[in-house]
Amino acid sequence: MRGWTAAAGAVCLLGTLWYLSWMVASPGTVAVGYLFMPVTMTIGALSVRRLRRSIPMEPPGRRFWLLLEICCLLFAAGFALLAVAAFRAAPELAAMPPAGAALIGSGVLVAMWGVGQVPLGVTTWAERGRQWLDRTIAFLGCATVLWHLGIAPMVWAAEPWSVPALSVLLLACLFAAGSITKVAYIAGGPVDRTAMRLVASTGLVAAVVSLLAVLGGYQGILPGQAVCMPVCGLLITLAAGRQRATAAHSGPAGTGNVWLPYLAVLAVDVPVVDVLIRPRFWTPGVWEGRLVVSSAVVVTALVALRQYVVWRDNMALLREKRESEARLRHETTHDPLTGLANRALFRQALDTALETGPATVLLADLDEFKTVNDSLGHDAGDGLLAAFAVVLRDAAGPGAAVARLAGDEFAVLLPGDVTGEQAAERVAAVTVRPISEQRLLVRFSAGLDTAPRGTPASQVLRRADAALYMAKERGGANWVRYADGMERPASAHARLGGDLRRALDDGEFTLLYQPLVALDGGRIVGVEALVRWEHPERGTVSPADFIPAAERTGLIVPLGRWVLRETCRQAAAWIAEFGPDVLEKASPNVSVRQLHDPDFVADVAAALADSGLPAARLVLELTESAVLRGHHVSQVLQEIHAMGVRLALDDFGTGESSLSLLRAFPAAIVKLDKSFVDHIELDEPGTPAADARQAVARAVVQLAGALGLETVAEGIENQEQADRLLQLGYTVGQGYHLFRPMPSEKLTEILAARRVTAAA
Repeated sequence: MRGWTAAAGAVCLLGTLWYLSWMVASPGTVAVGYLFMPVTMTIGALSVRRLRRSIPMEPPGRRFWLLLEICCLLFAAGFALLAVAAFRAAPELAAMPPAGAALIGSGVLVAMWGVGQVPLGVTTWAERGRQWLDRTIAFLGCATVLWHLGIAPMVWAAEPWSVPALSVLLLACLFAAGSITKVAYIAGGPVDRTAMRLVASTGLVAAVVSLLAVLGGYQGILPGQAVCMPVCGLLITLAAGRQRATAAHSGPAGTGNVWLPYLAVLAVDVPVVDVLIRPRFWTPGVWEGRLVVSSAVVVTALVALRQYVVWRDNMALLREKRESEARLRHETTHDPLTGLANRALFRQALDTALETGPATVLLADLDEFKTVNDSLGHDAGDGLLAAFAVVLRDAAGPGAAVARLAGDEFAVLLPGDVTGEQAAERVAAVTVRPISEQRLLVRFSAGLDTAPRGTPASQVLRRADAALYMAKERGGANWVRYADGMERPASAHARLGGDLRRALDDGEFTLLYQPLVALDGGRIVGVEALVRWEHPERGTVSPADFIPAAERTGLIVPLGRWVLRETCRQAAAWIAEFGPDVLEKASPNVSVRQLHDPDFVADVAAALADSGLPAARLVLELTESAVLRGHHVSQVLQEIHAMGVRLALDDFGTGESSLSLLRAFPAAIVKLDKSFVDHIELDEPGTPAADARQAVARAVVQLAGALGLETVAEGIENQEQADRLLQLGYTVGQGYHLFRPMPSEKLTEILAARRVTAAA
């Protein structure tokens, strides 16, 4: 392509040098000036043919370049006939032969057809209509200027131009106006935007030639033929080169030039002013002046129409904006699932009620709602919440304010003629029958409080919440009215949640790491991360105490996120210090609440990315009950598995569905529960008692081996157990006999000592 471009540029340069020498010394015949145009157009056709044969293109692009090649060949043939006529007419300048004009005109029509076929990327009728309106305005504006300054003076010249020449120039000007308006709206596609602009510029070359003919008369023909017209072939060659250079990638999509219609309005004012100032409007060329003024009027009318379309669109946007604002205001004060008021709007209603008189508040939540959510999925849980909201609204009666505060917790501000007990009994009467689309039987608990006028709303809600907590402590499925002293158990529960939040912020949690050991050699192959809480006042808090509290308050999600990130960071640090073979797996535990968190997959990806730990070294340990939590959890686990992270089933063998889980769950590791390891070493192999104790352990390792899964035996407390498990086929174990959980610093010392021993 560079060779064709260089050849076309060389021909253009030769044409310019020849014309300059002809002006100085007039060497040879004037007909030489007619040779440069057919030569460059032939080069342009060859370059386009090379382009079409060298790169694959989409059908619209292939059609465009094929039509452009045909256009170049027609131009070359037409201007070749003109060159022959020039040699015959020398030393006079030749007139355009009709056959040549027909070929050139056909080439212009083919080019116009090719440019018109290039897609613009608009899809809807509204977009297409607006774009055609803009393009019509721009086309009329450009065409008016070209007509007034180029074609009209040739039509009414003292020495009239030949019909073939006028026809060719008229088509060229139309091509120029149409190409400019078309190219201005190409935002990307099968034809490169820059290549299209180069092709469209050939129309401007024709306009320049027309202007030279008007201004220079007889003397303006030769520079147009020798200097200007050959540039068309060069532009087409450059366009082909540009298309080839960008064939490997699509250029960035742009937008149409929305300013072009307004520029056309300004452009059309130029001939209008010229017509009004010069006396030609009142001469025999009066029709030309009237045509210009008429065009200006049409353009102005179309611009007015376009402004109306814009105004209409703006009004539609304004309506959408108002509706969006109203919708946003509703969303900020209402729950999107149930349509009830949210906490902020309920507080506002309660404040207003307490300013004028006493108020009764009922707080209610669903017993065992978490079980429904986890077993049947969030869709079923959402349906249950929506159905219970309807039950509450009907039971409260007209005049009541019903709100969803959070999760499955609802609040009702009752009117004066309904007591809290009456409302609770109405709800209980409805919920004895199944509700929601899933036809679920539900139980609810409620806390009641009636406060006198002037009581702070926060105090009323706190008392009702304390009564609700007492109702839950009594086993649920009942309602309790607030009495003095009820805040203490609830406040202790709240303080534990507050302590957990503060502990997270203050860094009171630490991780201990219990090694996973190869039973045949004692090599550490991995670690399990275990979280511990060092309370500043209570000392070490057992996980059995704070993990359930974290689950209830939802703080298990940020706590689990911290455990995940810290485990990845520490494992990556050990690998960086001791080499890639130091650990095969680092295993934090994951709760079911984390699996329901919508950001959990992103948290895992971020922990791996920030620490640099390879995904295959991270093992997430999950209990069987966490895995059996519906479609959402299954989808999350599949996404984690697709990242390369391995999944381990902890406490395997204690549930009813363990074997079927190995088919549906993308597990990589199975951890035999400690209950099957205890006392496995007491009897000699072959005795009935030993066979009964070892049956499950043997079945698990054989099944895992058949499915290509790794196994880990938990709770190993002596060497005899380790030996018996090794005989059964277990290769990795974990337990106090092998290693107790330890801080990261202690494990670092052990790894360093083992490295020294291995080196020795």
